[in-house]
Amino acid sequence: MHPIDPHNTGGLGPDLRALRKSRGLTLTQMADLSGRSVGFLSQIERGLSEPTIKDLRTLAQVLNVPVSLLFMSNEVDTEEREFIVRKGARRSLGTRIDGIVEELLSPDLGGSFEMFRSVIEPFTEQLEPVLRQTEEAGYIVSGQLDLWIDDQKFSLKAGDSFRFDHKPCRWHNTGDVQVIIIWVVSPPVY
Repeated sequence: MHPIDPHNTGGLGPDLRALRKSRGLTLTQMADLSGRSVGFLSQIERGLSEPTIKDLRTLAQVLNVPVSLLFMSNEVDTEEREFIVRKGARRSLGTRIDGIVEELLSPDLGGSFEMFRSVIEPFTEQLEPVLRQTEEAGYIVSGQLDLWIDDQKFSLKAGDSFRFDHKPCRWHNTGDVQVIIIWVVSPPVY
């Protein structure tokens, strides 16, 4: 694993810019929170400077994302990186031990939405509702899931889909098989 090539339009710079903007942070605020200069952060976002691993950890912490999100597989073809995400080169968040693994299906976070694949282990539950300033949609590929949107419970199974806008949600895989969901979130938050 190595940091995303910031000189590529689908690389680290646009992702950091998208994450910063999705959190309503200016470059000045980001600089204050990270202890780095506005100029340095601007250079990273424009692909003119490469952050150190320590910088990546700090920026991930400020943006409240796992540092692993800022890394990509060595197998990524630089000619297709802007458009294509190969199965073996997805950026991944979480572990099976955590009960949920999410893989970024979008090439980067610079667009108006992101798409990711969630695999939720049997009997795993999101206990506390999560409220994000996003519009979200999902498609249940396999398994069964209870989904609460704004305190209203829905029991979903493979083939069902959903959408909500700026509403709290939580979920529970009540079955003994994995649930696989394809999510679309706008604006990107990971």
